[in-house]
Amino acid sequence: MSLHDQIKHRRQALGLTQHDMQPRIGMSRQQYQRLEAGGNPRLDSLTLVAAGLNAELMLIPQDKLYAVQAVLGGQRGVTERPLDADPWQGLLDGPDSSSHGHDA
Repeated sequence: MSLHDQIKHRRQALGLTQHDMQPRIGMSRQQYQRLEAGGNPRLDSLTLVAAGLNAELMLIPQDKLYAVQAVLGGQRGVTERPLDADPWQGLLDGPDSSSHGHDA
């Protein structure tokens, strides 16, 4: 689903009209309508729209995308490690290392 569609669906889920968005984000109905229709908004405009929809903009690393989608979809057991796991843990450890990557 495109970002424009996600914004529209979120607005509709909140029971808001495009006109309702004006006081929530300080953008005219016409500007907002263009955004939902596939316009190319600036990042600060997207931030305002997200806040007006009680949402957050996020950058999700591609290697974590399926894990995030699984959590949002309520699925369990899809990922090998929890989302809050340290991605660097064990990276420098050798097979016989017990010092967690640090020399004594």
